[in-house]
Amino acid sequence: MKILVLNCGSSSVKYMLIEMPERKVLAQGGVEKLGLDGAFLKFKTPDGKKVVLEKLMPDHTVAVDFILKTLTSEEYGCIKSFDEIDAIGHRLVHGGEKFSGSVEITPEIIEKVRECIPLAPLHNPANLMGVEAVTKLLPNVRQVGVFDTAFFQTMPEYAYRYALPYDLCKKYGVRRYGFHGTSHRYVSARACEILGLDYNKTRIITAHIGNGASIAAIKNGKAIDTSMGMTPSEGLMMGTRSGDVDPGALTFLMEYENLDSKGLSNLINKQSGVNGVSGVSSDMREIEDAIEKGNERAILALEMYDYRIKKYIGAYIAALGGVDVIVFTGGVGENQWTTRETVCDGLDYMGIKIDKSVNTDMRGEEKVISTPDSKVTVIVVPTDEEYMIAKDTMDILSK
Repeated sequence: MKILVLNCGSSSVKYMLIEMPERKVLAQGGVEKLGLDGAFLKFKTPDGKKVVLEKLMPDHTVAVDFILKTLTSEEYGCIKSFDEIDAIGHRLVHGGEKFSGSVEITPEIIEKVRECIPLAPLHNPANLMGVEAVTKLLPNVRQVGVFDTAFFQTMPEYAYRYALPYDLCKKYGVRRYGFHGTSHRYVSARACEILGLDYNKTRIITAHIGNGASIAAIKNGKAIDTSMGMTPSEGLMMGTRSGDVDPGALTFLMEYENLDSKGLSNLINKQSGVNGVSGVSSDMREIEDAIEKGNERAILALEMYDYRIKKYIGAYIAALGGVDVIVFTGGVGENQWTTRETVCDGLDYMGIKIDKSVNTDMRGEEKVISTPDSKVTVIVVPTDEEYMIAKDTMDILSK
């Protein structure tokens, strides 16, 4: 079964064509600067050559059409016709309280996703544009939606409820939803598979850390807590997002900086985090370069970033009543050994001990980095959200 996975953003469309169940990636790439001057499609050929094709792409339908035509082109194609695409799997960001799992997309499902737009006004409309583009271009191909938020619908109410007026929270759907759910679901299950553990009898903390970052507590196969909240702004310090901050500090800044709600949102989501503290960049590679040159704000930014990860791990060990496995994933989690070491350093009293030599030499691969005598297994598992979307699509449509 050939499944095309689409991740449609407001100005981008990422794609991957996967042969299932073999899990063979046939093609992958993405459109960037969608709707802007200089829009382009970027991908790699099977021999590793990078290709960039520029084209005027005013909307998602044109972008998806260009992707499909490239997949079937004589020069760059890997399939002969659209008929070889058996299904489309979509990443859908916010399912609110309406979706606790992946679903086949129907007109009724689309309407329910539309009802969640107030909770994700930037993401859900773009996701739906991708669905509409496929419906127009490939009307006979079945589609499946996989929600970022669905994995966290198992959280108990005391974990997802905010201490705000109860009636207002119920009226507007104000609560913790969590994000990166597809990634947390994949790496937690994959870690247990690698270690030979029963997923439904294991206490796991997953740390998806990168430019966007979140941590999840998973007990016996179900998420019981996560760091992101109603929006992806809560929780850990991120590349440009503030993470946890006193609401009083925000109202103070609104007053003295004359910020409206849009200005405040921009401050929290685009001007804060690692970039806001360091004044250098949101990219950890550039932060590390600045640290080597003695940049004190870059040093502070990384200290803050690592400290919050450690603090959340400690909190979730308490929430879980102990932990069996800690999983690092995401761009930083998979590749930055210094953050993994700093986060785990000093946690030996909790039974967490990492092998520093193994950790230092490891980037972007599945590997246990804890010592043999560590009571908690610490493992790196590169995430694969596209595979999870393809697998959910295959499982749902094979029923």
